[in-house]
Amino acid sequence: MPAFKQHPMVPQTTHDEQARQDFVAALRGHLSGRLMPGTYQVYAARVEPAFRAKHGRAPKDEQEVRQAMTQDPYYQFWSAAQRRSQELLWESVIDPTERQLPALIDRARKLSKRAVGAKAPRGGKNARGRRGTLRLDPALTVPKYHTAADIHLQPGGYHTDFTADDVAAGAVYDKGINLYMGGALGEENNLMGDTLLAYVREKHSSLKPRAILDVGCAIGNSTVVWARAFPTARVQGIDVGAPVLRYAHARAQALGVAVDFSQQNAEQTDFADASFDLVVSHIMLHETSKSALTRVLTECRRLLKPGGLMLHLEIPRGRTDIEKFMHNWESYNNNETFSRYMTDIDLKAEAIKAGFSPEAVLVDEFAPKLDVAQMNYAEHFFWKILAAFKR
Repeated sequence: MPAFKQHPMVPQTTHDEQARQDFVAALRGHLSGRLMPGTYQVYAARVEPAFRAKHGRAPKDEQEVRQAMTQDPYYQFWSAAQRRSQELLWESVIDPTERQLPALIDRARKLSKRAVGAKAPRGGKNARGRRGTLRLDPALTVPKYHTAADIHLQPGGYHTDFTADDVAAGAVYDKGINLYMGGALGEENNLMGDTLLAYVREKHSSLKPRAILDVGCAIGNSTVVWARAFPTARVQGIDVGAPVLRYAHARAQALGVAVDFSQQNAEQTDFADASFDLVVSHIMLHETSKSALTRVLTECRRLLKPGGLMLHLEIPRGRTDIEKFMHNWESYNNNETFSRYMTDIDLKAEAIKAGFSPEAVLVDEFAPKLDVAQMNYAEHFFWKILAAFKR
């Protein structure tokens, strides 16, 4: 079973529930570590030669690779098994969450009250003595790119409230992404935050932000990384989903980290101009849309102080057509609807369109120095980073 840190907001599992999650983890590890590499071998040994024999040339792009590969029985078997493993993943974490949901909601309420009460929990303040806060907006319209499909097949997505003060989406997501990534995100699902922080330490070592914004923060698993790294800074996280934010706030309080969470759309926030020294996101851009992408980057620029830095961490989309095709399996089979369009988007051009000067924008590649010997998803430890300064 992938390592996972237990804290008060994590649903406890019975023996059978844990065994089910262990099975899902083992299945996904087998599919990714043993079967998925075979799709590349099948393409090289069988699919590409057959295409070449029929057309007198190699496939010209990812779409022609897709047309050929989706007819191959090996790929069909792996793809169907991978899809079913994703459904099993959510089923395995939903059952214990539903069973304990009233207790989890009550726990989140108590942690929330403690956050604004007379006395903060031990470790629940940052170096300035602040406590974390939670601000929700029931009138916020959740964008269509979240409501049109359940991202990652998670039932209800990240934004659906099934009951009052719901935290189910957050609890399900927390354990779900741990299984999804085979434990590769670490016991607190903090790898992406650690990776972007490592990038800052290596590339911008003099940066000492006093105000940090994490856009599309979900359960705050990366947000807490920044709050710990810069304890005197005011760290804020925004997302469109109320249930993940309730969970994020309670989770941060349980971990003793002060973060201010608010329900906002990254395309248009209520923060004042030039509010932040650092604006970050962690694999959030590909969850938006083509039009939203420009608006998000424009808003990030508005929110930055002069000299402020914007950093967006994204999964690389592959270099060859077969790599692009395999990366985009998620788009066609796991409700990552915008992800395939991100494959060929020029992120630097998008940042320039949003108002950043060309010389201040960099699309970088980064591989953190981390021990991934026991990780099943080694390809996820090579990241694309959009970096831009506001001048």
